Amino acid sequence: MIIFSYLLSAIYWIYFGLLLAIFHIIQVICNFLGGYKLRKKAVDIMNYLLLYGLRIVGARITFKGFENLPEGCPLIIVSNHQSTFDIPPIVWAFRKHHPKFVSKKELGKGIPSISYNLRHGGSALIDRKNGRQSMMEIAKLGRHIEKENYSASIFPEGTRSKTGAVVTFQHPGIAALVKTAPSAMIVPLVIDGNSELTKRGSYPLQLGTKLTLTVLEPINPKGRDIKELTVEIEEMIREQLANG
Repeated sequence: MIIFSYLLSAIYWIYFGLLLAIFHIIQVICNFLGGYKLRKKAVDIMNYLLLYGLRIVGARITFKGFENLPEGCPLIIVSNHQSTFDIPPIVWAFRKHHPKFVSKKELGKGIPSISYNLRHGGSALIDRKNGRQSMMEIAKLGRHIEKENYSASIFPEGTRSKTGAVVTFQHPGIAALVKTAPSAMIVPLVIDGNSELTKRGSYPLQLGTKLTLTVLEPINPKGRDIKELTVEIEEMIREQLANG
């Protein structure tokens, strides 16, 4: 089995790299010819292919609760963070809501397709060593999703949990988004299985992993204490992960 893991993982990573290289060129062309809308279609297709390409390593992918997403308002997607593989399913599943990300600034350069999308797609690139800059970028993102009825995805753990165990959520980023996107609804999102996929690191990937994204009951944050609400969302996600 381990031999197949190495072989199929190698095939997937070659596939992954080719997609990023090809779609970087496609994004640049789409951005030049049709601006944001055309480039976004390319990004959606790329992330669909990145996600379902995981079937090469036998991954099974399930989405739950997405029929309950609010319509006609901005969304603040608050989720746990298990690996870099968290991003493609969020982009694909929330594609009608134009998801933007709160991401560390280092990802804004040097990575084909991904860096270009972060820079040109409206995401917030934050310097984790500079609290003021981080809050300004997140606030800018909040105003953007409020204006356009888009969505913002934030991982309040601040970093990936390699074991899948939820790290304590931090509330300031959520508070900044709620303040600058006052009509937004919060969507708690549970990511399960991606830490298992990468339990031995990025190579080899674990074969036959079940990957599940579950939307919990959306929350209207108006009038709520955001620090208390953040703790509540963290507990909701922990409970869902424990119950599977």
